[in-house]
Order: sequence, then C-alpha cells, then structure tokens
Amino acid sequence: MSKIHEECGVMGIWSPRNENVARKVYYGLYALQHRGQESCGIVVNDDGLFNSYRDAGLVNDVFTPRVLKSRGTGTMAVGHVRYGTTGNDARVNAQPIVVNHVKGRMALAHNGNLTNSAQLRENLELEGSIFHTTSDTEVISYIITKHRLVTGSIEQAVSAAMDTIKGAYSLVIMSPSKLICARDPHGFRPLCIGELPDGGYVFASESCAIDAVGGKLLRDVEPGEIVVVGKDGLKSDKTHCGTAKKSMCVFEFIYFARPDSVMDGCSVHEARLKAGAYLAKQYPIDADVVIGVPDSGIDAAIGYSKESGIPYEMGFIKNKYIGRTFISPDQKSRDEGVRIKLNPIISAVKGKRVILVDDSIVRGTTSGKIVKLLRDAGAKEVHMMSSAPRFLNPCYYGTDIDSRENLIACHHTVEETAEILGADSLGYLSVENVRKIADASCMEFCTACFSGDYPTEISGCIKKNKFEYKISENKGE
Repeated sequence: MSKIHEECGVMGIWSPRNENVARKVYYGLYALQHRGQESCGIVVNDDGLFNSYRDAGLVNDVFTPRVLKSRGTGTMAVGHVRYGTTGNDARVNAQPIVVNHVKGRMALAHNGNLTNSAQLRENLELEGSIFHTTSDTEVISYIITKHRLVTGSIEQAVSAAMDTIKGAYSLVIMSPSKLICARDPHGFRPLCIGELPDGGYVFASESCAIDAVGGKLLRDVEPGEIVVVGKDGLKSDKTHCGTAKKSMCVFEFIYFARPDSVMDGCSVHEARLKAGAYLAKQYPIDADVVIGVPDSGIDAAIGYSKESGIPYEMGFIKNKYIGRTFISPDQKSRDEGVRIKLNPIISAVKGKRVILVDDSIVRGTTSGKIVKLLRDAGAKEVHMMSSAPRFLNPCYYGTDIDSRENLIACHHTVEETAEILGADSLGYLSVENVRKIADASCMEFCTACFSGDYPTEISGCIKKNKFEYKISENKGE
C-alpha cells in the first residue's frame, strides 16, 4: 500500500469487417497498462467462435507476436488489464471471463467493485452455482447469464442484472453478435465510446486507449447507460440513467488516469494543474523551487508553480524501465526500491528550499524515502504537498484501501506526519477544493475515502482482502 492502486482497465472493439481486431485491443490495453499490471487478456469473436487468451503479467509479456498472431481474425474483441482488489492475483482471476450457455457465449470485462458481491455470491452458491474464480466479476457474469436465459437479448439481460448488482462497475461485454458496454448509475469508474476511421467502434476505460487505436472520442458512457453496437449500428438504453447520484471517483483525476485522457468532458491534465493551483493558494510557502514526484505528481507541481510564481524544476529522474510491478524479494531490497526507481537531480535541489508535490500520501513510507533522497541531495528545506486530501476511510468501489490501520493520516496529525516524513511542513489539498478540480457542470465526485461520505449503502460490506484466497494453478491456456 505504498501507492494506491485501481482495479482494472477495459477495452472493446467492433469492426465492420473481419480483421485482426486482437492487435487493436492489444494497442488499447498497452495504453491502459497503468490501470492494471497483474494480468491481462483478450477474447476475439470470429463469427461466434470465441478465441481467448489470458495470463498473469504485463501486456507486452503476455501477448507476444506469436500469441497475437494465433488469435486470428474477427469482427469483435474485448480486452482487460487487471489489478485485483477482490480476489487474489492468480491467473484464474484474469479477465475477460468467458461463459458458455444454452443461448450462446458471452465474454465479460469489468472495472470496479461490487458492494453486495458477497451476498450475491452466497445466494448463487445456495442455488447450485459453482465458482471458479474469487473475483466479483464472475458474480456479474452469473447474474447476466441467468437473465439471458429468460430474456430476448443480451442487452435486456444486462439491464435486468443492473437492478441487482450494486456498487461500481464499468462493463464491456461481447455476445456472438453484439458488443455491449454498461456503466453503473453512479458512474464511479470511467467508460467512453470512440469511432474508428473504418466505421468501427471502440469502448474503453479512458480516451487515451481510443487515441492509441487511431479512433476519435465520441463521448462518455453516461452513468446508468447501456450502449450496444451490432449489425443495426449503435443503440443506447438509458433506463437506469438518473436513478442515482453521480459520484465519479475523484482519484481518477488525481492519480489513476493518464494525464492525456479526457473523462466526462474534463481533461485529466487540466484537473491536476488546478489541484496544484489550489495547493498553492492553501499553502503559500516561501521557497526556491517546485518539483513533482514522477509521474502523477508532475502536473500538480506545474500548477503549484504557475499559481505561486516559484520556478518549476525537474527534480527527479525516473527509471523508465521499472514500473509499479518492480518486485522486491526482501526488506533491504524494498528499502532500496525508491532509489532504484527515482534519483534526484542534485543541481536542481542542492542548497534550495524545495516544495515537493506528490499525488497522495498513503502509509507514508515511500513519501519519507523521497524526502530523504532530497535531503541527501542537499536540499535546504523540503515542504511536502499532496494533491489529494488525507486518506481516512476504506473504499468499496474498486480502490485498494481496505482498512484504516495502514493509513498514516488515521493515526497522526498533519504535524506529526510531517515529522515522520522528515519534511519541514506538510499540506494536503482540502476536500472542498478537490471537488472543484474538474469543470464539467454535471461533474460530481465520490470523496468517501477522504470524507467518509459514502454515496451508497455500505453496512453490508465486508473488509476486502485481495490475498484472502490462495489458488494454485498452472500457467498457460
């Protein structure tokens, strides 16, 4: 928990002709790799025949040229990158999930977290359902399948399932003849629609994935909306729209999303600049230089610099060959991990009063190590700024904050935290200001992890533990 992680990224392609759709999904998943780095998968639809491959690992490691070529051609494909919050990271939980039933097949990719998953799973098991994974995505697939057996179409089944499942879900679903996407009525997680130059369509968690396949962003999927594309073109079902308060996760803008993405009409980059500007207004500090922690702290640092007039400098070099999946085999390696990933530029900070901007502070261990790097590089003062408010509450909607025990802000005052981190001062963006970082008139954020104001009923939720289940299996399809 040195960094907060989001659960997943989803992708779907519909093409008007038979082609190598797997390659396009591969490019999209590559663009969404930041959303999940434990496992990935692609399912190709060739005239109703599903060709599936999924495994643990990064997109470019799992989908080698040989594997991609073996996916063949088709008119539709869905893909997924996963960081697990419910269930463990075993390959069995990799997505998309493929279901075979008497009315055909279905492939499903899910981003989010259900708040009533445990109860739904228990009810299904009592009815005789047998689960093969530990993720709540399989719960969704069972419920959709149950409704599909008694309804006239896959979109009707999805609509009926949305009456039952609660919490956060952005879904991309493929049937033998249709590609469907759906977003929960609160709109916790992002989902957008793009058009391809050849007349095809693409559904994705972020617009950067649409850009990666040469598509044009059309719009975001509305909270509660079901969008279907097939031989009759693009259709929309808004039956569930407006049935709940819009509550998009604000941390999507602070950290999860790529800065070049546009979500619900708002630029992620511009939102982070505004977060930095608000920090400068909240904490006017006399300093010599502003630096950001790569990568998600850089935009906010630039925003702080512009608002304060204090020069921005590139204070760290990040090793681009090491991502969030860097494995540390022992405690000493973990302690050295920050230095392997980041190295300060001494000339930018030596003898200077430094304002250090990062996206958030969770346990404080990583933040403390970064402050020490600056001290060792000769920084005269280090004033740490967080473009997120203090984490004080668990998240039940797809972010892996599952308890208060590891959150430094739950046990220490701001002054005590600054001392623990070794910083001269510490500032957090206020909850009031974080709600204003995006300009869309319809934008309303979920800030429950900061404020405790949950937009849904959570009394039935249980503490999440992604390591609760241990399933052994062999790799390979």
